[in-house]
Amino acid sequence: MPLMVLLGMGVRSGATPVDGWFQQGGGSPLGWLLMFTDAGTVKALMIVAMIVAVARRLWALVPLIVAVPLLAVLATQTLKPWFGRMKGDALAYPSGHTTVMIVVLGMLVLAVGVRTWVLLAAAAFAGLGIVGQAVTYHYFTDAVGSVLLGTSLVCVAALILRRVHRGTRGSWLRLRL
Repeated sequence: MPLMVLLGMGVRSGATPVDGWFQQGGGSPLGWLLMFTDAGTVKALMIVAMIVAVARRLWALVPLIVAVPLLAVLATQTLKPWFGRMKGDALAYPSGHTTVMIVVLGMLVLAVGVRTWVLLAAAAFAGLGIVGQAVTYHYFTDAVGSVLLGTSLVCVAALILRRVHRGTRGSWLRLRL
């Protein structure tokens, strides 16, 4: 979270050279990568995460799969006016779509279990979504800030799950962290 705040303070005044490089892709076929941050895609990932959590009997994770993305929306809506970074006529930092995508991917990783292939698949999915946002509605650094915010929220969720797991002596919570 502190890095997200520092980045936001640093990019308040406008685009960076890296942002400019990504913006050159505007209007190109890279715009179709927005599908990775689309609300329908993210909702489908949430449903998959809930199904996996229920199948693995990760009961404490199920409400977090719903609550943490909602918290991510609230956080981005609260932080955008504070940072005040504009792109066109809209507040841009941090990107709400990217933050929610990162959070839902994190919840899916927690549901499936932290394995190398899961992390690589989630990173590839996130990278494609970030590029889609960086060449269209947001600056690249908006997406980077969103990754920092989203991963912070997922870490808090993982800590809550670990605490719940330690509080239960049974085997009902099979969490690979």
